[in-house]
Amino acid sequence: MAEKNNDTYKRLSRAAFGKCQAMWNKSGRSYMAAEIVEDQCKLQLIHPNQTRWNSTYMAVERIIRIIQEKGEDAIRNLYVLLHRLSPAEIVFLTEYCTVMKPLVTALNILQSETNTHLGWLLPVVFQLEAKLSRLETTSKMCLPLIRAVQDGIEKRFGGMIKDPELIAAAILLPKFKTTWTERADIIEAGLVYVRQHLDQMAEAAVEQAGQHSSDEEDFFSSMKSRRSQGTGELDGYLACVSNKMDLLNSFPHIKNLSVKLNTGLPASAACERLFSSAGLLFTAKRARMNSANFENQLLLKLNRKLID
Repeated sequence: MAEKNNDTYKRLSRAAFGKCQAMWNKSGRSYMAAEIVEDQCKLQLIHPNQTRWNSTYMAVERIIRIIQEKGEDAIRNLYVLLHRLSPAEIVFLTEYCTVMKPLVTALNILQSETNTHLGWLLPVVFQLEAKLSRLETTSKMCLPLIRAVQDGIEKRFGGMIKDPELIAAAILLPKFKTTWTERADIIEAGLVYVRQHLDQMAEAAVEQAGQHSSDEEDFFSSMKSRRSQGTGELDGYLACVSNKMDLLNSFPHIKNLSVKLNTGLPASAACERLFSSAGLLFTAKRARMNSANFENQLLLKLNRKLID
């Protein structure tokens, strides 16, 4: 998308990445070239692949790291029959890494399987947009790339930004609460969602507890309980300065709603890793493996860290 909108960026990008691809190809096809890089740079080149979301960034970042730490002469022997990177192309690749680093960090956070909940989605998206906006003022060569990433974020997450359920999920994580965005309308939409569901939970608790009370007491009890349990818990939760997950134990209704909204993961990377591991196990030579044996082997493979 960035190349379609800017011819200058297109020429510079294709020239720089073409030379990088030539280096990756040479070091990947020749053991001698790989040994030269390791001997001169004390590091190996990382090769991009189609299954890793961040592989291109990591590969470019490794080249820039070698040039910055060891100098471009450290890989001069790899330039045999190849064109050297020009100073402008090195600056472009450096700026490319600077622009892509926030996106790579966001992807790594969202595709994590531990300590990441659905409520992380919107805070990560808002922080990513803020970082990209700041990079707009300093970027010289990669401004089209920044605009393309911003358009992609808007296209993919534009409809989710105002989703009250996702906003509430973020608010109900002590790490974020209401500090992850400055947009008052977004926070208010989430708070309204939380208050409504806390009131419903409080009413349900009162109805269950009031089964043995008189009709008159039961008729008016929910009005008092909603304020004392629902809104009161939310105000107390937001007033606490702690950002630890243990904070939820002090607010039962908040905790129940947080668990309900934050059980899911924000990305499908965990499922994709599961299917990838399953594909490595279920090969042609294991086609007669029954389902129970297959499931046991998959569980052992994915949980080998616990065994070790």
